[in-house]
Amino acid sequence: MAKSTNYSLGQVSDYELKQLRVFKTVVECGGFSAAETELNIGRSTISLHISNLESRLSLTLCRRGRAGFSLTDEGLIVYQMTQQLLDSLEEFRNTVNNLNSSLTGQLRLLLSDSISLDPRCKFPELVRAYCTEAPQIQLRTDVSSMAEIERRVLNDEADIGFIPYHRQLEGLNYLQLYSDLCYLYCSCDHELARRAPETICDDEINQAAAAHAGLKPHQQVNQQLVDLNLAATAYFYDVRLSLILSGHYIGFLPEYYAREYVEKGLLKAIMPERRFYKLGVAAVSRKTAQPHKPRELFWELLHRHRQDAR
Repeated sequence: MAKSTNYSLGQVSDYELKQLRVFKTVVECGGFSAAETELNIGRSTISLHISNLESRLSLTLCRRGRAGFSLTDEGLIVYQMTQQLLDSLEEFRNTVNNLNSSLTGQLRLLLSDSISLDPRCKFPELVRAYCTEAPQIQLRTDVSSMAEIERRVLNDEADIGFIPYHRQLEGLNYLQLYSDLCYLYCSCDHELARRAPETICDDEINQAAAAHAGLKPHQQVNQQLVDLNLAATAYFYDVRLSLILSGHYIGFLPEYYAREYVEKGLLKAIMPERRFYKLGVAAVSRKTAQPHKPRELFWELLHRHRQDAR
């Protein structure tokens, strides 16, 4: 006999919306422990929210214990409906905000790696200008990988992203900000650094343990990586730099980022005349006909700053 379930929730209060948001975060983090950092609340509080939600719905949404976290069939349905509900609320909020003559709401920015502090990006100047023109907008910023930023902007989970890019996706607008030349580096303690450049051959470079970003590379990058001994993965520059400074790994870094360490004698470029590739840095936004004034203002400021830099 099929089990009957009651999905009637009636009027959804702000508190129940909060519980649904907690539930959604727990599912996307893969469990209570991982969700603690994302939600900035303790595991016992998270557990209480989920228990109260289950009680309110008269459903068991998830299983937690030694076997790990998993959704029940009902929990999966509630998660999917929660996604739709919260997306609809966000769309409603954005539409209402755009009807208002004054700019209100929020702007969600995602940045990759060290872009926010690169003077060529002018991110502090952009924020200053934006907050002057739209003081009521709440800024939400975070750091993530290029692929994650692309995904979240495409899914309308972020408004604008800043990424090092080597491809153009159909659903995104691109505004190129600047570009970097990335060279192959080793630390001053590496065996290759102690050799005269003219005595180093390609086979020796290709046999050395190399750290790389771990992304599917475009053609120019792939030509540089294809023969290397890719022994470690480190997407973020700081981690990759640390691996290279260990003296065990070689790896590619943007020349601008590595310059300070080269000047201090901590890094050395290997065959810079041949071992390099070009990497662009761009701002991205989702192609959409739906108006979003906070995003449109920031995109306009990006164009202004780009023109002023020329």
